[in-house]
Amino acid sequence: MGIPHYISCRVHNFFLHEDTRAVCFSSMVKMVTVYAACALLCFAPLLVVSDPPVLTQPEQVHLSYPGVPGSMVVTWTTFNRTDSLVEYSPWGDILFHKSAKGSVTPFVDSGNEKRKMFIHRVTLSDLKPGSHYVYHCGSDMGWSDMFWFRPIDETIIQPAFALYGDLGNENPQSLARLQKETQLGILDAILHIGDFAYDMHEDNARVGDEFMRQIQSIAAYVPYMTCPGNHESAYNFSNYRNRFSMPGRTESLWYSWNIGPIHIISLSTEVYFYLEFGQELLFRQYDWLKQDLEVKNRAARPWIITMGHRPMYCSDDDQDDCTTFDSFVGRNDTTPAAPGLEDLFYLHGVDVELWAHEHTYERLWPVYGDKVFNGSVAEPYTNPKAPVHIITGSAGCKEKTDRFNPNPKDWSAFRSTDYGYTHMQVVNHTHLYLGQVSDDQAGKTIDSIWIIKDKHGYDAWF
Repeated sequence: MGIPHYISCRVHNFFLHEDTRAVCFSSMVKMVTVYAACALLCFAPLLVVSDPPVLTQPEQVHLSYPGVPGSMVVTWTTFNRTDSLVEYSPWGDILFHKSAKGSVTPFVDSGNEKRKMFIHRVTLSDLKPGSHYVYHCGSDMGWSDMFWFRPIDETIIQPAFALYGDLGNENPQSLARLQKETQLGILDAILHIGDFAYDMHEDNARVGDEFMRQIQSIAAYVPYMTCPGNHESAYNFSNYRNRFSMPGRTESLWYSWNIGPIHIISLSTEVYFYLEFGQELLFRQYDWLKQDLEVKNRAARPWIITMGHRPMYCSDDDQDDCTTFDSFVGRNDTTPAAPGLEDLFYLHGVDVELWAHEHTYERLWPVYGDKVFNGSVAEPYTNPKAPVHIITGSAGCKEKTDRFNPNPKDWSAFRSTDYGYTHMQVVNHTHLYLGQVSDDQAGKTIDSIWIIKDKHGYDAWF
């Protein structure tokens, strides 16, 4: 294909024969006429008929770990029904020479418009830990961008996480930094501890769509593990239950999984607050938690870490439930009385309890029964005598950050109203690192601790 005629004329017009210049002039007039027509169309939008959206195009791609070694779940959304395919390959191999087929489930939002979307789920199996894979998802009616991931290795020695709650699609202060950390490959998983989008059901679930598009930039590369918060409660948590794909068969409300020397338990604090959706959920979750905690092999996985949205303790000045010792994470106004979580976690030697809900960061001294149980005066987190609580709900949303009570209780060790998120890394069976990243201070780590434990379980408290 030669150089376009009008470009050739523009480059060589000083050296052309008179007849040739005439041809060039005619060509350039045609070009100007075309540009003028385009300009008129630009300033007359009512005359332009735009193409309809491609409703078969995959979007909102995100990963989750199903709890089965060598596996990964890819979830995405379309707005027309299509096949559910993932094409993938190990990094460096022939591109997309493997494929897997999954299922598609229609989801109708309960807003006035009753908007319908299709949630696709495909499980990839027989993945090799430590390898990198490239993939895209969709069908012959439309494919996503190409992404990559590293499978969860349940035997990994030093897993690294970013954790936070209360991230919205308006004012998502932490998102850019999380995008960079994800692209650098330093995270094995992200833990989102409730409250998404603010709120997923709003504008007939369009806010949820936009949020899921935003987090695709991180969630399509590392497992994005979640638990529900109060901002997901609309229509019985339907947007949360349909959009995410966590392990187990509880519609992502509660589940557990293993990575390295850690057993991670995700739970719903909201079953204690929304009894109108079924009081039996509260008791089902409690029974499951008790069973899950009782069967763990602490020799292989000594660290037990829980994540739930509403904290047992906090010192925010907003009169939330956690500002009083008589927390609803356990309540006595049901029949029978609903057992609380603090005693259960203490009796089973839970090491770290992760929370959000309060739009702040707060680190507690080891605490049980509203009392501090430090390991020692000099080294409070070395062989602590109670679980360590971390509240990390300042990732950024339209509700901004919260204020603190000026007179916190003795168990409050460090507090910050900066936007940010938390790093966590388990180094071995005895050492765990936690650090708070401030987005207000250009990514500075403003707080950090090492939890050092010579033994785990209930006996560790004595």
